[in-house]
Amino acid sequence: MELIIYLLIGAIAGFAAGLFGVGGGLIIVPILYIVFTQLNYDPSVLMHMAVGTSLATIIVTSISSVTAHHKKGAVMWPVFRNLAPGLIVGAFVGAGIADFLSGQGLQLLIGGFALWVAFKMFRGANIAVDPSHHLPSTAKQVMAGGGIGIASAIFGIGGGSLTVPYLNRYGVVMQKAVATSAACGLPIAVAGALGFMWFGQQAEITVPNTIGYIHIYAFIGISVMSFITAKVGAKVAHLLSPAMLKKCFACLLTTVGCYFVYQGMRVFF
Repeated sequence: MELIIYLLIGAIAGFAAGLFGVGGGLIIVPILYIVFTQLNYDPSVLMHMAVGTSLATIIVTSISSVTAHHKKGAVMWPVFRNLAPGLIVGAFVGAGIADFLSGQGLQLLIGGFALWVAFKMFRGANIAVDPSHHLPSTAKQVMAGGGIGIASAIFGIGGGSLTVPYLNRYGVVMQKAVATSAACGLPIAVAGALGFMWFGQQAEITVPNTIGYIHIYAFIGISVMSFITAKVGAKVAHLLSPAMLKKCFACLLTTVGCYFVYQGMRVFF
């Protein structure tokens, strides 16, 4: 039964990854948190395990998603190369920061962040991207990658929540922003997952079937299905209008944000 749950999570997360370029983390983290809670795992590491396992699965999801986007010619590889160094360093640093935060602190951070991005995306859903805007210098892109990497590792996401709005701001149309974001999810996921494995080992986690903060069975089950469904989501992304994609993206973020803010605030009541 546990494996079936992980397969279902993977199917939903993979589709979302391909559709929104978010790596599926915004779906995986809250559901894994619920599943791990029901399995009576140590409450002090529940959130860290959900985030770490999410990042590990995004490795597979990102590969599947970016392959489909690349066939459409939508991935901006020069931009990816500029962002990648910062993404890698930032993601590992972010994993270390997350290790020092409490579970409730992580929930409130993720929830607040998701709601903020949703508001920004929904407000600009019908605003056309200005193609006259150009991306900043390579050095500034590397720095932006560092910030995106840190935040993504803390939140257990593939970076789409930050990469997509960042590229939109500089005149990149939604489909290309989503495709490039999917590519950026790979270095974030690899560096972030390694970070959570390392810091989790130092914390001596007692939960079975784990390597550091990464749950092996959940990683395998989610990865298998997400690899398949990410390609379907990527194809659908190219059929929808940019405004529709932004609105769907904002609705997804709002749902996740409200959930985690509620969970994080419950400790105060």
